[in-house]
Amino acid sequence: MISRIPRLSSGERVLLCEKFGSESEFISAGEHEIERICAAARDGKPKQRSNNGEARRWNMKDIAARAEKDAAFMKSRGIRWTSIIESDYPPLLREIYDPPVVLFYRGALPVPEKPAAALVGSRRPSPAAARWAYTAARELSLAGVVVVSGMALGIDSMAHRGCVDAAYADGFGENASFGGAVPTAAVFGSSVDEVYPASNRLLARRIVESGGVLLSEYPPGTIPAKWHFPARNRIISGLCRCVVIVEAGEKSGALITAEFALEQGRDLYVAGGADTFGMGTRKLADEGAKIVRNSREIIAELTAGIE
Repeated sequence: MISRIPRLSSGERVLLCEKFGSESEFISAGEHEIERICAAARDGKPKQRSNNGEARRWNMKDIAARAEKDAAFMKSRGIRWTSIIESDYPPLLREIYDPPVVLFYRGALPVPEKPAAALVGSRRPSPAAARWAYTAARELSLAGVVVVSGMALGIDSMAHRGCVDAAYADGFGENASFGGAVPTAAVFGSSVDEVYPASNRLLARRIVESGGVLLSEYPPGTIPAKWHFPARNRIISGLCRCVVIVEAGEKSGALITAEFALEQGRDLYVAGGADTFGMGTRKLADEGAKIVRNSREIIAELTAGIE
């Protein structure tokens, strides 16, 4: 229900989730009490306003009815959810400045004991960068590392495919052998009931079938929006101990993930060999991001200092 209240900040949603122990308590409180709690959390700041300048308005009955429809729809589509107060919520994500209060997902959430690394980059990668992402992700998966990415075309898709192919070591189908490969996690900038882009529908199905997860902070029926993707990037980096920018142009969205990684205290790396891929990636390297040449170097960084 909290995820359906319009125009709340992440902090306000987390506060409400922590304050109310059950759905019935939340409904009984009513919209005025909810507004009062949020206003107090803002230390008397003016009530948040919508784009047309009006104070936000919502009705508890409408929110409750929408939540009931969501629950029925999610059950029919195999979608589950967890909240920030639940034990299965990813622990690293809980620590960031503005964690999503709810995660909706299809598949299985990553095992917290497994180290996680984000591989992200350009939607129109060079062939060399695409091969790098695929190979590194495949090798990381086989080495026990959860690879997290954003399901976009290009580098993100190649990273997910590398992990899926590692899982389906004997080919796609009923006789696939999953071996010791660790599944991948794909973070959406829309709800998980519809795959975006549509060309990745088969990839999404294979991610779930191989034990991975499709996840999002957006409730069912949420269509992709331009501003969703930068917000999604904070989840990608928040789930991981390190972020690898495989290839990025000067104005690539992957650079937003790099900014979140630094804000969240994650290790930031760029991919490369004799040179890095893309002007944005080279700029990150010039500013101090470490260059990793292959999956072995990523694994070495992840395991440094761990007995």
